[in-house]
Formats: sequence, C-alpha cells, structure tokens
Amino acid sequence: MTESGGDSRAKTLNFNVGVLGHVDSGKTSLARALSSTASTAAFDKNPQSRERGITLDLGFSSFTVDLPDHLRDSGGQQHYDSLQFTLVDCPGHASLIRTIIGGAQIIDLMMLVVDVVKGVQTQTAECLLIGELTCPRMVVVLNKIDLLPPNKRQSAIEKMTKRLHKTLENTRFKECPVIAVAAKPGGPEAPDTEEPQGVPELIELLKKQTYLPRRDPGGDLLMAVDHCFSIRGQGTVMTGTILQGSLAINDTVEIPALKVTKKIKSVQRFRKPVSGAMQGDRVGVCVTQFDPKLLERGVVCTPGSLRTLYAAVISVRKIGYFKGSLATRAKFHITVGHETVMAKVTFFGLPPVGASELPSDTKPPPSLPCSVETPFTFDREYFYQDEYITGQGETSSGPDPEQWALLEFERPVTCPPLCLVIGSKLDTDIHANACRLAFQGRLLQGFEDKSYAETALPRLRIYKTKHKEGQVERVSDDYTVIGRNLFKKETNLQLFVGLKVTLSTGESGVIEGGFGQSGKFKIRIQEGLCPETKQLLSSTSKKKGKGGSKGGPANEEEPKADCQPVSIHLHFKRYVFDPHKKMVQS
Repeated sequence: MTESGGDSRAKTLNFNVGVLGHVDSGKTSLARALSSTASTAAFDKNPQSRERGITLDLGFSSFTVDLPDHLRDSGGQQHYDSLQFTLVDCPGHASLIRTIIGGAQIIDLMMLVVDVVKGVQTQTAECLLIGELTCPRMVVVLNKIDLLPPNKRQSAIEKMTKRLHKTLENTRFKECPVIAVAAKPGGPEAPDTEEPQGVPELIELLKKQTYLPRRDPGGDLLMAVDHCFSIRGQGTVMTGTILQGSLAINDTVEIPALKVTKKIKSVQRFRKPVSGAMQGDRVGVCVTQFDPKLLERGVVCTPGSLRTLYAAVISVRKIGYFKGSLATRAKFHITVGHETVMAKVTFFGLPPVGASELPSDTKPPPSLPCSVETPFTFDREYFYQDEYITGQGETSSGPDPEQWALLEFERPVTCPPLCLVIGSKLDTDIHANACRLAFQGRLLQGFEDKSYAETALPRLRIYKTKHKEGQVERVSDDYTVIGRNLFKKETNLQLFVGLKVTLSTGESGVIEGGFGQSGKFKIRIQEGLCPETKQLLSSTSKKKGKGGSKGGPANEEEPKADCQPVSIHLHFKRYVFDPHKKMVQS
C-alpha cells in the first residue's frame, strides 16, 4: 500500500465503498453525512444535478477512522494505523448503468441505499445485480426514516428489513446487515442544522465489515479516469482509481483512446503528494502538454497493454430477471472495460447431441461458471442459434446450456483481456418496472483488425443446418432419376453437383447435374433403384402422362388417394462466416 501523507511511517488502508441505489434514495446526502474530505470529483459538478439533488457522475469522497482491531492483527507485513473509506457514489439514473459498472470494478463493499418508504425499485434491483457481478460484500442502508411517523417507525423498519432479506435470499448477499438512518432529516431543502440520525452506528457497521482487500501492485497499470482538468503552471491532472497494477512519478503511461503516451510528473492521494500508488488507490496524476478536454472519462494504462477491438467472442449467461428474449442480430448496449457501446450480437452453442464431436455425456456440470466449462477455441465447430437458449422450457427446467456470443461493435472499444461484459437494453423505459440488464459474460477473444469480417471471422466455424425437399419427376433408367422442385430455376446447380441425397423410399444417390433449363436435375443412384420404387414411380409417372385433354375423357387409371410421390431430401450444413458459402455434408 502506498503511504498517505507526509509522515512516511503512517500508513492508511484505503477501502472502497460503492454507494448505489435508486434515483432520489438519498445516496449523496448519506455520502455527505459520512464524509470529511471531499476529493476533487465529489458531489457533482453538473448543474442539472445540483438543482434536483441527483448525482450524475461518480462522486468520490473519503473519511478516515482509526483502524479496527480485526485489521490490526491481519495486516501481515503492512502496518496500517488508520482506515480510509473512499465512498464511490454511483449514479442512480438507469441511462448511467455504464457509470455504475465503471465504479463497481474497484468496489470492496457495496452500500445499497433504499428509501424506507418506497422499498426496492427498478434501479435498486439493477444495482443488486451489478453488485452480484462485481462485489463480494454488501450493507443495506434504509434511508429517510425521518419520514415515518415516530410511533410506527420501529415496526415499519422491521417490516422493510424482513422484505429486503426475502429479496436477497437468493443472491450472494443473503443475510447481509440492514441498518436504518436519516441522512438528511427534512429532505434536501431543510437547513443543515438538523443532525443526521444513525450515522455513527453506520460508521461502526462499516468498520466491522472491512477486510484487507487483495491489492496487487504487479501487472500492467490500468487506471479509470473520471475527471481531467488543468492547473496553471503545473499541467493537466487526471483523477481516478487504479484498477490494477501501480504507478510512480516518472512512469510513462498511455491514453489508449487517443493513442498518446505521457510522463507522470507528480502524484497526489486525497490532496497529499505521494511518490506512487497502487491498485485500489484514488489518485490525481499530473502530466504535461495534454489538453484536458480530450479526456473527460476513460482509461490510462501501461503503454501497449490494452487492445482496441472491433468485435469479440464472449461467454454468455442471460440475467434471470431480464424479461425479453435475446435474439441473434439484435442490438444491445455492451459495457466492456470502461465503455458502453452498441453491438450486434450473434448467439452460438455446442452442436446438438448426435451432430456433435462431443459425446453426449460430456455435458458441463451446471454449477460451474461459463468460462470454466468448455473453453472457447477456433478448432471446434459451433451451432448457430436464432436466440439465446434457456434451460427453462415447457418440458425442462435445468441450467441454461453453455453458450457464446459474437459481438460486433458499432465503434471500436478499448479494454483489458478477459474483462467482464454486460449487455443491456438501456433504451427500455426507465419507469417500466423491468430489469434492463440482459446478459453477462467474459471477453474470451478479441478482433483488433478493422476488416475482421474478412480476415478473422472465417476461422469461426459456426454452422447452420439446411434441409431441402423435392420430388422425383420420373425414372430415366435403373440407376438414374430426374428430380424437380429442389432448386429455383435461377439456382447455379454446379454448386450442388456431387452432394448426397436420399429418396423417401430409402435409396441414396448423388446429384449429377442439371437437366433442361427449368431447375430439374439428374440423380445417380449408385446401388440402383429397388423394384418397388420402380413400380411406384412408373405408376405415378404413367398417370401423369395420360391426364386427358381439357374436357376430354377422364383418365382410366385414377391415382389412388394414398399414392404418394417419391420425395428427395438434401441435407447439408453451411458455415455462417464462410466467404464462399460452401455446402458441407458429413
């Protein structure tokens, strides 16, 4: 951990608490009530937000307390003497889910703020989901208890606590602590003289919930920048949080979105100069000759460590609360790394049992997460899906089968390898009480070439199966029949020459070529036609030939009602990304 402050012996452990919750649940007032030092980003510079008292950007503020005893003993080699809580105030607007996901990657503990009067609302549920994907621990804060009549307050709090425990019982946060407070008694307009209620107890609870976060100074630097501004005579300061690795004065860092590298001139942590910082720290980094307008939000990294992708393959799991279906070719908002971008999605899975190279008993165990089961590889064949397949059908109710998705981004995105990916439908009405997070997964394979459709996608062997059906027109000889209705007149029959077909009577044959101009074709039956088939065919073709002229005498040999023409079946598969559209038969 880096030193904080001038005294090099004093060490402060930084612990990031994400403050999430529905819009207007009182998150910012709670952060304000808890906070003593506000970092540069804290409490919204956005005028619209000031008026309504709603946070629009990840605010950061911090307060420091004495180190709790349970951390004193578990400090290992590091001897900390104080604990700094950094409050990452995540916005409640749904259109800003991307910001929340941005903040959630570095959160050690989630503080979910719930309006005690309104209970769990749409965004509360979404925050819970994001929490589940990104964070190990949670505390629920019931806010605005000053709005409850004093004589009914306790029973209302107990009732809401019960309801929350019920909601959380199937998540990783079951039995998490619930505490009641009034962060800003009287609401946003009330004078600041009103003392908040329950805040000292909340600080004690937060202290109890802390643990030593696993911080690793190794690996490539990745810092999420949330603000950028210039200081006269100093340079440009980028403030943000180090998601991985570490940095120090004189290091060279890259701003991948702009493809530029800069040297670090100075580093500050909560307004105190330090020589360096590492994973989990909130820092301000000063560089020179850089226009802050070019980067309000984004990432800074070790030069060359991030990739810019035009498309990607991800493992994919549908989020249970999402109501709609997930269709191939549909567009979703994809949050990956620190960006949210629209992408077209193609779902694919393992070939159906029987068609597959996998024996049917190698089904992955349901309890494993996607990425562990069947590793994605270009050597395997995959089956094209029109939509994501769930395990919950009319006949079955197992876990969802393993699936992947190809994402084709509308603009390139910069992200670290193997990062979390979340797909959402952010254009859904915010007031419709529906979850907008649709699926989650991990980035498994990225395509960095702009012309990936030509250079890389043909390696992705996703196939569709095709079935065409036609009829036998007549027998040519014992080893040849003429077929019709399998192809359109304009079809290039040369593409189909040599493909195997089967007759409904059981014989198999090979397409030899076209016959005449109208899309008819010749089939060679290697083993020869069975006598029964010949009889069937001669009787059906005879009847056809003799159909009396218009108004003439009816045909003596009326076809029997059960007389079926012989049909021809052609089965093949086609690889979706094969530029030559070749037909393949096993």
